[in-house]
Amino acid sequence: MTHSKIIKKKDGDKGIIIVQTMVFAAIVVIIIGALSSFAATTIKAGRINFNREQALQAAEAGIDYYRWHLAHAPSDYQDGTGAPGPYVHSLKDKSGNTVGEFSLDLTAPPVGSTIVKIKSTGSSVLDASYLRKILSFVAKPSIAKYAVAGNNAMRFGVGTEIFGPVHVNGGIRFDGLAHNLVTSGATTYTDGDYDACTGANSYGVHTCVNPDDPTSPTPLPSRPDVFEAGRLISQPIIDFTSFTADLAILQANAIASGFYRDVAGSGYVGYHLVLKTNDTFDLYKINSWASLGSCSSSPSGTPSWSVGTQTLEGNYPFPANGIIFIEDHLVIDGQINGARLTITAADLPVPSSSSGYKNVLTNNDLSYTNYDGTDSIGIIGQKGVMVGLFSEDNLKIDAALIAQNDRVGRFYYSGGSCTYKNRSVISLYGMIASYARYGFAYTNGTGYTTRNITYDANLLYAPPPDFPLTSDEYQILSWQEVYN
Repeated sequence: MTHSKIIKKKDGDKGIIIVQTMVFAAIVVIIIGALSSFAATTIKAGRINFNREQALQAAEAGIDYYRWHLAHAPSDYQDGTGAPGPYVHSLKDKSGNTVGEFSLDLTAPPVGSTIVKIKSTGSSVLDASYLRKILSFVAKPSIAKYAVAGNNAMRFGVGTEIFGPVHVNGGIRFDGLAHNLVTSGATTYTDGDYDACTGANSYGVHTCVNPDDPTSPTPLPSRPDVFEAGRLISQPIIDFTSFTADLAILQANAIASGFYRDVAGSGYVGYHLVLKTNDTFDLYKINSWASLGSCSSSPSGTPSWSVGTQTLEGNYPFPANGIIFIEDHLVIDGQINGARLTITAADLPVPSSSSGYKNVLTNNDLSYTNYDGTDSIGIIGQKGVMVGLFSEDNLKIDAALIAQNDRVGRFYYSGGSCTYKNRSVISLYGMIASYARYGFAYTNGTGYTTRNITYDANLLYAPPPDFPLTSDEYQILSWQEVYN
């Protein structure tokens, strides 16, 4: 007989199941609530991030918009309104729907500078309470972007040390020390110096410092002992011919609201300008150049280009626009403190013969008081910017120098008993732009034994007033998000 066992559940077991179900249900409710809260928070955070990102993009659009505006109206710092800002614009998508807004605060460049300050505040149309702000500085680069710029082939001899970039349209022989990049517009050229190490097929930038560079097509070595930052060939050239138009602008501005003088007149050979730290200058008419004495010059007939006798014309304040234009040869020296000047010697309209072109001469120190960009001097010679015979043995020139049709350098003087043919040190703080081959020394040892050229980086975007530019386009110097 088969027996079956029947197990009966107790009433207490039913209660346990109910409790467990309620616990699990509570847990599920809590999890669902947490997930819902997390989802809501995530959606809210996503919405906030979206609005903040759209506000940032609106602020960026403001910077881009004003760069575009400056490209079409380079001197308009009031958004075409003629009134002070801020200037508010709507930002639309490709369908024409308004998605945001930006507000612009603009600061015009100071005298002599091209730096424009743009502050753009952006917001989203969905929630204007979230603001993003971008501060950007834009500017046009000047010819002073180089420590040395040249049109024709140049040689930088032993004893030359340059701090700053160098560019020459022609070839470059560099036997000194370059702390920055050296570039040439040429691929190859013929180094015509009598002691050339390579001659024909010399690379656009080469050195004769031992071991001599190879000629093309043998690859160039790096040579960090001469070119610390490297060298490049076949680079874009600088247009020196455009400087003629720049001189006409300087002349017009000098006549309108600067300081202008025509030729000194019969019985005079030029002017002598002495800068002073009280924002004035003494102007002399030069009666004659000093005698060469026991020295000879080349080409024959070249004067000493040093002041012999002179007559004081007067003392004058620096012009408000910083432009001084002299239509005669000009000797300049002295010191400034907190001034920004562009000084030009040129005969306009341009003479039919180059013999009528005008030189700027510096034989005594021309110096700044401040080296933080506050002080700035630009010197432009229609012919050259030169150093004459009776120059200081330790000469200091703080300025950006441009020789439009000739060179920046020292005239050639010789003679067995000519003491002044040999000078010790010339130190330039600024830059050089020389159409013809620059040089303060000659291969026979005359001139300045040591030549120190230090680039003034402040000149790049804050050049002297109306100084020639290398581009008409504003470039971004800095971009950063700010919070006030």
